[in-house]
Amino acid sequence: MGKSPFYIFSHKKRKNLYGKKYVNTKRRKINLNEIGISTSNKDHTVWDLVIPYIQDPQDRAAVSLVCPQWCHVDAITRRHVTIDFCHTAAPDSLFRRFPLLNSLEISGCPPDIFGLIFGDWKSYITPWLREIADREIKALDFQRMIVNDSDLDLLATSVAGKVLEVLKLNRCSGFSTDGLLHIVRSCGRLRTLSIEGSYIIENDGEWLHELALRNTTLENLNFFMSSLVKIRPGDLELIARNCASLVSMKIGDCDVSDLNSFFHASTVLEEFAGSYIYNANEVKFPPRLCRLNLNFMHYAVREVIPVASRFIELDLRTSHIDREGHCLLLKSCPNLKILKTTCAIGDSGLVDLAQFCKRMKKLRIYGYGECREARAVTERGLIALSMGCRELEYLTIYGSNITNDALECVGRYLKNLCDLRLVLIKTPYDSYDIDASLDNGIQLLLMGCPQLRRFDLFLHERWLTDKGFEFIGRYGKNVKWMRFGNLRVSEEGISKFFKHCTRLQKLEMWKCQIDERALGRAVRKLTSLKYLWVEGTKDTSITRDLARMLRKNWMVELIPSKVTSDGLKYELSFCHVGHFVKYCKRMSNE
Repeated sequence: MGKSPFYIFSHKKRKNLYGKKYVNTKRRKINLNEIGISTSNKDHTVWDLVIPYIQDPQDRAAVSLVCPQWCHVDAITRRHVTIDFCHTAAPDSLFRRFPLLNSLEISGCPPDIFGLIFGDWKSYITPWLREIADREIKALDFQRMIVNDSDLDLLATSVAGKVLEVLKLNRCSGFSTDGLLHIVRSCGRLRTLSIEGSYIIENDGEWLHELALRNTTLENLNFFMSSLVKIRPGDLELIARNCASLVSMKIGDCDVSDLNSFFHASTVLEEFAGSYIYNANEVKFPPRLCRLNLNFMHYAVREVIPVASRFIELDLRTSHIDREGHCLLLKSCPNLKILKTTCAIGDSGLVDLAQFCKRMKKLRIYGYGECREARAVTERGLIALSMGCRELEYLTIYGSNITNDALECVGRYLKNLCDLRLVLIKTPYDSYDIDASLDNGIQLLLMGCPQLRRFDLFLHERWLTDKGFEFIGRYGKNVKWMRFGNLRVSEEGISKFFKHCTRLQKLEMWKCQIDERALGRAVRKLTSLKYLWVEGTKDTSITRDLARMLRKNWMVELIPSKVTSDGLKYELSFCHVGHFVKYCKRMSNE
């Protein structure tokens, strides 16, 4: 070991033991042998003490490969594991590798973004809970999985249930309020209970009443966008009175005017979501409320303005506020940092956002029906936003008439941007030349945003050339997750793109006119890739060309072809989480 160099990676702004931050601004590669630090066995004691303070998962994975001793230290000190696809790890193998976990996050089937996921994906929670039941797991986060009432009963009566503090079953299905009743009766230490977006069979509202009677430690309760409607305001008030640390409440539909008693009792509440408001004159919000999401808020925009200066986060996706309402509200939110809204904000709304909300960190503009029926966000709004909100780190935007100049402006001013999702849509008001490319704009954007880690680009009636696709690979070297839609790329363009994307870990391509043979050859060369989803490629010989993509320990899921009006069109779903599959195979061999 002493003869071969060992490298350790140091990240920027990593906290040390004294709580201070390092001042280095770039990731450094250090050869320990060159600076006089030995990696022989006699120095293992020092590294045994250092390894537990390494929190980055990639650094942890690298450390565990150095030698058996370091692998063992990583195993007994690892406290949290995230599994992006439940089929890539076996529960027993995971806990043999990391026996002392106290936090686990697992995702089931992929997000059904375009209605392509169908049938039984077999993302059952049961085998995981059987393995977890006898362990002191304090935090469980399951997404898009199938949960039965018997599973929740098992969890509630197990060792894990007695110490469980965080339970998230977001976008799950298969269970009822009877299963929730088992949880709230037995898991007395719950601080967070989230079932957002889940489809739940609602027998009654007894689970919420029991939660109000038994729990005194709750901090976050979230059943937003679920199918639960049998909610009594009195139970919410009782939760607020019994749980002195309640800071977040996200519920289903009910009139806010019925929650005055709840608001009065929620003295430390900071976040509220889910209700509708018709008469804000009758509502007095909690003094610390700074994150708000109300449905149909367009009836009471003016009544909310007096407390708008408190808001640091607003979710207006279901508020039905028009462009004028956006402008009126945003002018009163100088401390706003996070905004989620729709294309209804328009260019004028973005201009006001740039002028009055200088502290913005995250902006998501969703595309709904109004984007196609009315004038959407254009280059005018994007340029104003880039020049005014220079602290933006996260930007999702549905726009039309977005030019190279607008993209260049993003790269020039938004230096902190780490997540960009751009969707170009077609509206009746479009005036751009559909044959023009965005090659130069994309190049300048990526050159100006070196911190970008995720980049999505969906196009409509407008595309990049092979040169533009090469620019994405060349200047997006640090991007780890890319998602593309409606791109037209040749075999040469694919080859050059993959040649430069040496750090790309996750790639999704939707309806991109790409040859399977070229894609198969290119993917083989990209060793960093962990996940690949491809839909709507040019159909060649499926078996032969897909075989080019296969590697040892890859996992492949194939969605059958579909017949369209144009004849047989092959739609492919190619899922891979290579890192975790390899990792689990190593665990099973130990």
